[in-house]
Amino acid sequence: MVFRSAYEPVQPLSEPIHDVVLGRAAERGDTPALIDGATGFTLTYGQVDAFHRTVAAGLAEAGVRKGDVLALHSPNTVLFPVAFYAATRAGAAVTTVHPLATAEEFAKQLRDSAARWIVTVSPLLPAARAAAALAGGIREIFVCDQPPEGDPVPSLQSFLGCTAPVPETVLDPAEDLAALPYSSGTTGVPKGVMLTHASIATNLAQLEPVIPMGPGDRILAILPFFHIYGLTALMNAPLRRGATVVVLPRFELGTFLGAIQEHRIKGLYVAPPIVLALAKHPSVADYDLSSLEYVVSAAAPLDAALAAACSARLGLPPVLQAYGMTELSPGTHAVPRDAQDPPPGTVGRLLPSTEMRILRLDDPARDAEPGAEGEIAIRGPQVMKGYLGRPEATAAMIDADGWLHTGDVGRVDADGWLFVVDRVKELIKYKGFQVAPAELEALLLTHEGVADAAVIGVVDADGTEIPKAFVVRQDSAPGLTAEDLMAYVAARVSPYKKIRAVAFVDGVPRAASGKILRRELRDREVRTREVGERA
Repeated sequence: MVFRSAYEPVQPLSEPIHDVVLGRAAERGDTPALIDGATGFTLTYGQVDAFHRTVAAGLAEAGVRKGDVLALHSPNTVLFPVAFYAATRAGAAVTTVHPLATAEEFAKQLRDSAARWIVTVSPLLPAARAAAALAGGIREIFVCDQPPEGDPVPSLQSFLGCTAPVPETVLDPAEDLAALPYSSGTTGVPKGVMLTHASIATNLAQLEPVIPMGPGDRILAILPFFHIYGLTALMNAPLRRGATVVVLPRFELGTFLGAIQEHRIKGLYVAPPIVLALAKHPSVADYDLSSLEYVVSAAAPLDAALAAACSARLGLPPVLQAYGMTELSPGTHAVPRDAQDPPPGTVGRLLPSTEMRILRLDDPARDAEPGAEGEIAIRGPQVMKGYLGRPEATAAMIDADGWLHTGDVGRVDADGWLFVVDRVKELIKYKGFQVAPAELEALLLTHEGVADAAVIGVVDADGTEIPKAFVVRQDSAPGLTAEDLMAYVAARVSPYKKIRAVAFVDGVPRAASGKILRRELRDREVRTREVGERA
């Protein structure tokens, strides 16, 4: 059966994302839009509006044109939104890059996206230059902040004196790309997700009746803007609604708690590891968190008992969950703030103008029985345009009738609440970040001491899913250790992709086709844990 939202439909927004978000920025004038949580440096709405237009003029004068791709390579800063909206106003699509990506990882994204421009920050300039040299085709690199002393790299701040006209780029919001984040989808290596101006903007409208924000609200941006969750919930949505965003570059518990206390934060949008810290870490008791009114968790599954422990400790209503994925711009479900006694563990009900089917796992062409588990499929205006340059991967993800097959297993209760219970896909979600096992397996196999390898996600003692490798040693490398392999991988990938546990095995279970039978490895892991608990 087809599940439909109980909300009134929303009309797809037909304006560019910079106008959808900043359309009322000038009239909000001196209202604080972005505050640096560490220094207190503030940009008002009027400044964000003026600055992004002037920077757009500077980018256009430098040669940025409609159809270009600009790589935004930065941690959270108050200038990240300025750079993003300036680039889209100049006509470019923005591909967001993990600030801790290695030069090789960065270069792969530059090549795949055909990026011609890079905006980074001074501390990351060496990595950006190395990536540009590996990728080729980069016309210019800019920094958001002050360039290093004596370095001729142009700064976006220098554009604030630009007298060139603000570009009046004519965009087709339904077709032209605003963002090109990278996602592994259901399997495989990262792919460019084509999100149009309309898909991102319309998803903002879909979220508004569920989790409202407005002037006077203070939202803490601790999750990264480069991730679609942070881009939507912590940048686009609050700035569209006139809220104030307090920005932190990374999660550090003391700084995070101090920012809530000092800036009187009202709403938190976090991932499960932060919920765990709020529920259990003793430092929480040292801070005044009484300004908090709600907590929303997304990006990975959240245990119902952990959610209850967090809300009880903070004296708040139940932690709200939401569901979506990069390919869905990203939201499809959320627990509304005004929900009365939502069932524990639910990720919410359908957002406006969104449809869902639960498909049989043994026959994806047919719907599962009511209340039964199956693969979640979504249709709506927030569905991506497709994967960049990968029509076969797009067709495997979105069927001929427009249903996007998420790879997640869920069930729906009689009241329309969705529960995500498992994943069909093999992707590991480490603290909200996507880790593709195939990428780590390929890297492990480059080690001269490794004969075969498989990687799965396992849950550690803190309830966090981590990448664990099952490795077959070469006969010539009997002394190869887990520490050797973890160090080998850590030196070649971003920190969140590191392998955090290794088991040596006699063989990796595979099907006749050569496909790794990860289910057997997961079952083995469960048996090993049960034996350990009995012992």
